[in-house]
Amino acid sequence: MAPTSLSWCLGTALALVCGSSWPQVHSALAPENEVPLRPTTWLPEEKLTSVTIPKGRTRRLYFTLKKKTPAMSVTVSPCDLPIEWSLAKRTLKDKPLQNLEWSSKKSMPEVWWQGQGIEEKLHSFSGNTVNTYNGPSYTHNSVYILRLRSKQRSSSAAVYLHQGFGPSRAFPLLPSDPRVHTLGVGMTSVTLSWAPSLSLTSLPVSQNSYDYCVLPNPVQNYPSLCAARQSERKDEEQQQKKKEQKRGVTAWPILKKWWWQQWDTYTDPKSEASTLPDDFADLHCACQGTESVCTVSELMPDTQYYFDIFVIDRINGTSVAYKGTQARTHGEARPAIIMLREGELRWVTFKEKSSISEQFFSFRPRGWQQSGLLTLQSCSGDEKVKVTVSSKGRVLTSQVVGEDLVHIWLNGSPSYLIHLEGEGLTTTNPAVPGGLGASVKMQISSAYHRKGIPSLPSTLQIKSFNRLRGCTTVTLAWMGTEERSLYCVYRRKIEQQEAETGGVTALNAPCLGPESRSDTERVLCKYFQELNPRRAVTTAVIEGLEPGVTYVFDVYLMRRWGIPIKYASKMVKTRKEC
Repeated sequence: MAPTSLSWCLGTALALVCGSSWPQVHSALAPENEVPLRPTTWLPEEKLTSVTIPKGRTRRLYFTLKKKTPAMSVTVSPCDLPIEWSLAKRTLKDKPLQNLEWSSKKSMPEVWWQGQGIEEKLHSFSGNTVNTYNGPSYTHNSVYILRLRSKQRSSSAAVYLHQGFGPSRAFPLLPSDPRVHTLGVGMTSVTLSWAPSLSLTSLPVSQNSYDYCVLPNPVQNYPSLCAARQSERKDEEQQQKKKEQKRGVTAWPILKKWWWQQWDTYTDPKSEASTLPDDFADLHCACQGTESVCTVSELMPDTQYYFDIFVIDRINGTSVAYKGTQARTHGEARPAIIMLREGELRWVTFKEKSSISEQFFSFRPRGWQQSGLLTLQSCSGDEKVKVTVSSKGRVLTSQVVGEDLVHIWLNGSPSYLIHLEGEGLTTTNPAVPGGLGASVKMQISSAYHRKGIPSLPSTLQIKSFNRLRGCTTVTLAWMGTEERSLYCVYRRKIEQQEAETGGVTALNAPCLGPESRSDTERVLCKYFQELNPRRAVTTAVIEGLEPGVTYVFDVYLMRRWGIPIKYASKMVKTRKEC
């Protein structure tokens, strides 16, 4: 029963479609001299006609000229895709029958196909821009054939027939230089200029019926206003198509496909002769009017935009496009990024007395391990300095830098971005050279054959032995590490008044390293290593001192990687009498 019911439904549908009231359709492969049993599509004069062009099929429109017409012109304006169109004339050797008139109501193809005739090609064009053919008229026995074809996909075009000399004025006229020029580009705006349209300059201001429309978009330049409109409606059509697919599949998919295919191919000639709408209120023009300069604003920074300018004829409902341009808006202002050199020791100061100050640095470690060691130390006292390390937009670590050394191990990335941010920098630190504001001491090096941060001493206090203190000698002791490192001892003689008033405070700043000390202050340097951290104690006997003088001693742990570690300053006074 199911096959019988389906056959009955298909038969009934075909009977309704192929009834006597529906014109028979000939094959697309039929020769041109075969008489089709359907009305001929005639092209009206002085009227804008919209033509649908199915993919891979040739659309034909016919027209004749009035008697004593000296010249004529045919203008074709494709919508969005490149099309091929040609114009030919077919001239009969014998005059047509007198009882048949050249009108769209009574004339049939038999009139010029039943007798011998000669067809001559007058013009051909391929592209997606407006093109016009201008030429003389021929004998009234001639029938003109306009052929349009689209190879890529189904498209449409607007056609206009004008009889007589001179321009038809159905489409606006472009200047000799139809290019759009860029006057200025900003972060969120672009200023454009173009030569005025000849249609605007040739008419008085009181009779002006033309407008410019500037359309920006981030996709492409459009050859016509029709193409721009179709692009805006594309998203809506896709959403509508998804809704139709959700509703279900038709019971007769083959019949439905055939129905719409024939409808798109052979449309009623009355509907083909409809004029284009002249209402352009739905366009989102950035600028509209008769001015030939426009500033397009509210754009996104660092974005590529395409700008198209159309001249719109409000009376005829037509438009012509200038040769569009493109421009990229400027990106947002970014702070300068300083490249750090291998092993470079850098002082980072924040001079601006603002609520928030920041600086950016980058570093590329050497070697295939792509590892490095970042060491930071703050000299800002109570001020807060925050360091954030990221790679490829991903934050690796973020922490506050204080007086104690901060070691950050970097591993696995070819480059790193270091962001230092100071908050509430309103005071100066006398310990920083030049009396600048908050400062951070930073050093970064590629770490070879290392798997982590170096070990630190258990304490940074220096011990002096009273029993071993003499008139010219002092014995000091400090804790070392299990790694072999260099320890350097510096001394400085201070006056008694300076010691009593706390003059040692500035010298005790942890960020002041050996680079800020004079070579004359260096007493000795020695290497030390102890595998047992509990027994990693080293001593040094300082000689050549003056009796009864107060000295400040500093010990620095010098390493290949990172900032030298400064021990807490130790003030010792030698004996007056021995």
